[in-house]
Amino acid sequence: MCGRFAFHAGREEVLAHFHLGAAPALPARYNIAPQSAIAAVRDDGLALLHWGLVPFWAKDPKLGYRMINARAETVAGKPAFRAAFKHRRCLIPASGFYEWRRVAGARQPYYIRLREGDLFAFAGLWEHWEGRGEHAGTVIESCAILTTEPNALCATIHDRMPVILAPAHYARWLAEPAAGLLRPFPAEGMQAYPVSRAVNDAQHDGPQLIARQAD
Repeated sequence: MCGRFAFHAGREEVLAHFHLGAAPALPARYNIAPQSAIAAVRDDGLALLHWGLVPFWAKDPKLGYRMINARAETVAGKPAFRAAFKHRRCLIPASGFYEWRRVAGARQPYYIRLREGDLFAFAGLWEHWEGRGEHAGTVIESCAILTTEPNALCATIHDRMPVILAPAHYARWLAEPAAGLLRPFPAEGMQAYPVSRAVNDAQHDGPQLIARQAD
């Protein structure tokens, strides 16, 4: 799965990487957790979306609490995700993500990023929800991150990893539900290292969270 990540690229880097004409300045964040607002690139530009997809048919937006990730292997057929997979795909900018491995009886967090430390994008889905009844007047635009089987590096830490798209595939992902793109990113292009357990608390933030700790 992907339940925590970092995004700390500057505005100019984001504009250049995603070929955007405009984008707001976004604060550096080193401990992004579900149910927060995150940046997403759609075919209409950059938007802030709620992380935790609320299906358009949901009666209660709390359903989104369980919809932070969508499995690549089943996304096309799952009622919660299939409409978004077919019609509403996005790119979710990131600098790295966290996973936890049990070490000596404790869960040790690892920071995982591209080997060159570059900005990248998760494959994402987004949805538009309008409340009815007691939620009338409420509009939520939300998203989920696609996950797949792990590559050789991530498999040493967790049994899933987020789908990371190569920049050459961004336009295709936004244009069509290209299931063939939903595969593990090559392990040789990534690195992982242990970081402070302070990241376990979503209230903590700052560059110290991605600093390498002793193995």
